Amino acid sequence: MIVALLLFTLALPASSQEKDKAIHDQLRALRDGMLDAIKKGDIERQLTYLHPNVVVTWEDTEVSRGHDGVRKYLARTLGPGNTVAAYSVDLTVDELTILYGGDTGISFGGAVEHFKLARGSDFDNPARWSSTLVKEGDKWLIASLHASSNLFNNPLLALQRKITYAAGGVCLLVGLVLGFLFGRMRKRAA
Repeated sequence: MIVALLLFTLALPASSQEKDKAIHDQLRALRDGMLDAIKKGDIERQLTYLHPNVVVTWEDTEVSRGHDGVRKYLARTLGPGNTVAAYSVDLTVDELTILYGGDTGISFGGAVEHFKLARGSDFDNPARWSSTLVKEGDKWLIASLHASSNLFNNPLLALQRKITYAAGGVCLLVGLVLGFLFGRMRKRAA
């Protein structure tokens, strides 16, 4: 009897591990499908990976709710005539999704976002993200997604710094030239 109980106990974690492995495989498929849809710029396909009541907090602090909110945000932000001409992302996951009861999970990690702006410049932005995942029926969906960047050290600040230094240098040069010219005009007038 004790041997049977011991064998049952040893077999239990293995089946639990197999179940968790199957869940993590499903979550990897969700991640891979979403990244492929982002890479191809397929907004409608991206929405298939999102829960109908999804809440997304974007890096510009705007919040979108539901498929319509996400669709409107992406349509307004990405593509010809918008601020961002093209976007892609390389995503890393810090660890396996933390599972709660087999139908909810929290995942988090890092990313390098690739932006090509409408004005032609492009840059890579290191970022962090976290997501809540839920299982409805037999399908895992993203219920919430939060993206963030380093407020104090990011490519946009570096670009702004370069512009500020360049503008300061131009102003200094113009000031020196004007000072020299006004000085010569004053000398002639005297």
